Amino acid sequence: MSKSRLLVILGPTAVGKTRLSIDLAKKLHTDIISGDSMLVYRGFDIGSAKPTMEEREGIRHELIDILEPTDSFSVTDFQQRAAAAITKIRAAGHIPILAGGTGLYVKSLVEGYRFNETPGDDAYRASLEALAAEHGKAYVHAMLEKVDPGTAARLHVNDFRRVIRALEVHHLGGERISGERLATGGELVYDAYIVGLRRERARLYERINARVEQMFAQGLAEEVRRLLASGIPRDCQAMQGIGYKETAAYLCGELSREEAVAQIQKSTRHFAKRQFTWYRKMPYIHWYDADDKSDSVLLSEVYAGIAGYLTKE
Repeated sequence: MSKSRLLVILGPTAVGKTRLSIDLAKKLHTDIISGDSMLVYRGFDIGSAKPTMEEREGIRHELIDILEPTDSFSVTDFQQRAAAAITKIRAAGHIPILAGGTGLYVKSLVEGYRFNETPGDDAYRASLEALAAEHGKAYVHAMLEKVDPGTAARLHVNDFRRVIRALEVHHLGGERISGERLATGGELVYDAYIVGLRRERARLYERINARVEQMFAQGLAEEVRRLLASGIPRDCQAMQGIGYKETAAYLCGELSREEAVAQIQKSTRHFAKRQFTWYRKMPYIHWYDADDKSDSVLLSEVYAGIAGYLTKE
């Protein structure tokens, strides 16, 4: 059985994935599937760097604005929704573009990790630890708050082993999870060409710092104020995202504006480093340097690589 073709654009935050993915989608007349764990939430726009309707330039984006802010979203949810979107786009005769930086999501999809009702609590704990490594311990603690608020109230966010154990107990009371990999021998479950964008670290950090300043200039504080005023709790999973928890702390008088900006910049830089940790586990990535290149030059280089992939038997 032939594999479905798939293009993937990944890389650390602020590296330039959005611009490239839209340019490629226009050139290939196809749709984009978001691989970002924050873009699923309605109303979480500025702090998540969600592309505006104008920035999308008419390109359809799947897995954006599909959940309410109080909903939870996991790697298994992503796998199911992304696979369905891939099938739909392929049925229309197009090659979908998966764009995003959440390494756990992309890796689990293209390598075909199966999370189902077979035994495997070790794999489940590992998946929680991976989420904490990528998003922070508070993110996982918010997951516990969602399913077992009583236990979450008793456990401090830093009592992480017990937080994981509580989630594991809850999870095993319903379904069990397995980390079985469907593809073996280094192969992927999709016929995929995976593009990785990178920049020199100092330049990437400059872009991250500038983006955070731009977010506040665009109204991040006002966005978070509206979310809180609408009844979104500070401890829900979405509000634990980088940029949102710090801005909420600023609005509640726990940080100054300058402290909030500095913390977001620092947390985002650390997040970029964690993303590269995931990418090192993905040897099939075709890397492209984005520094000192115009959008058109970068598009040409990446498209040349994709063209070779598309013409192969």
